[in-house]
Amino acid sequence: MTILITGATGRVGRHLVQQLAARGASVRALVRDPAKADLPAGVEIAKGDLLDIDSLRAAFAGVNTLFLLNAVSGNEFTQALITLNIAREQGIERVVYQSVLHADRFVNVPHFAVKSGGERMLTQMDFSATILRPAYFIDNETMIKDVVLNHGVYPMPIGSKGIAMVDARDIAEIAAIELIRRDQAPAKLPTETINLVGPDTLTGASAAAIWSEVLGRPVVYGGDDPSGFEQNVASFMPKWMAYEMRLMAERYVSDGMVPEVGDVQRLTRMLGRPLHSYRQFVTALTGQA
Repeated sequence: MTILITGATGRVGRHLVQQLAARGASVRALVRDPAKADLPAGVEIAKGDLLDIDSLRAAFAGVNTLFLLNAVSGNEFTQALITLNIAREQGIERVVYQSVLHADRFVNVPHFAVKSGGERMLTQMDFSATILRPAYFIDNETMIKDVVLNHGVYPMPIGSKGIAMVDARDIAEIAAIELIRRDQAPAKLPTETINLVGPDTLTGASAAAIWSEVLGRPVVYGGDDPSGFEQNVASFMPKWMAYEMRLMAERYVSDGMVPEVGDVQRLTRMLGRPLHSYRQFVTALTGQA
C-alpha cells in the first residue's frame, strides 16, 4: 500500500519524501504543480490541493497511510477538516499529523488553534494517529540571517523563558519512522503524541551569543517587543499573517516552548543519533563550517 504525503515540496515534506524513498516505501506526493516538484525517482506524483475534492479523492485511491501537513493560510482549518473527512470516506485510518507544540495552550494564535482542532478530530473520529508537535523551526532563522550579518542584531523576539528549536530534518525523519511503523502495523495502533524539540532550549540572549561565537563578532538580542518584528514580516507576507506571527512571538515571550522531561531522550532514541543543534545550523548557514 501507498503512503500519501501532503506538503511534499515544503521544508519538512521534501526531507520526508527523501527519507521514505530511501527506506523503500511506496510514496505518493500531492503537489499543486508537478512540473516544479523535483522529487526523488520512483515517487508517484498526484496533482491537486486540499480544497479540490476530486483531486483529493483521486490522490487517496490505494492509499493506506496519510501524512497531513497544513501550511499557515486563511483557510487552513477548512483544508485540514476536509482532508481528514475525505481520508475517512476513502477508508484511511492511519495518519501522521504535523501539529505544533502547545497547540492546546496557545489558543489565541490562529494556526495553533487550527492544529488543536485537527488533533481533536483525529481522536474523536477514531483515527490511528501519531500527532507530531514540533517547536519553533530552526530553519526559520534563514529569514533573519541578513539582519544578523548586516546589523549585528538577533531580531526574533523569543524572550527569556526558552525555546527548544527543532531542525526540519529531525521532524522529517521522526515522521518517516512513524509513517512506516503505522503503515506496516498489522492492525490499528493507539494514537500517540510526540513533542519534537531540539537539544538546546534557547533564549533570545543565548541565541544571539551563539551567533556571536560563530561569527567571531558581537551580536546582541533585539529585545522582547514584537511590534518591530510584526512590521518587518509584514513587508513580505500578508498583514494578517504578520499579526499572527506577532501573537505567536508574544506567547514565546510569556510562556516559552520548553520540552517536557524525557522529550530529547525519546527523540534521540528513536533516531539513533543526536538531534541537530542550533549551533550546527548557524555554522552551516553562515558558511563558517
